[in-house]
Amino acid sequence: MKILIKNLQRRRRLNKAKIIRSVGKILSLLAQPDAELSILFIGDRRMLRLNAAYRGKLKSTDVLSFEADIPFRERDQPPVLGDIVISVPKAESQAEKAGATFYDEVNRLLIHGTLHLLKHDHEGSVYKARLMRKKEKEIFNALKKVV
Repeated sequence: MKILIKNLQRRRRLNKAKIIRSVGKILSLLAQPDAELSILFIGDRRMLRLNAAYRGKLKSTDVLSFEADIPFRERDQPPVLGDIVISVPKAESQAEKAGATFYDEVNRLLIHGTLHLLKHDHEGSVYKARLMRKKEKEIFNALKKVV
């Protein structure tokens, strides 16, 4: 497992060790214990620009994920999933609204982003949205027991 964390915002100091532990458990729960991914923590202005550039939406969002574009990989190399980008201000406000901790919300966003990297989707189908929400809850509840 190789996880790269980059913090490009100054609003909040991050406990990278805690985040890495959570991501390790999430990947294990999703049967991807050796996978590699990067996580970027940013502010709302950067997130708005990314959301506009890649999704055509002129507003900030809580999490974006970008699949790795690797056409060929050696059989014995771990899978490279891609990048997850999290808006720290959105995570803070959503945690407050839900009565959750900041790291609970970050875990929820990490789960959501990782599921997208593994080709789960919630847009365009009520059925797919339900399946993804169910999977998110299962992983989140299992994660709460071990982290």
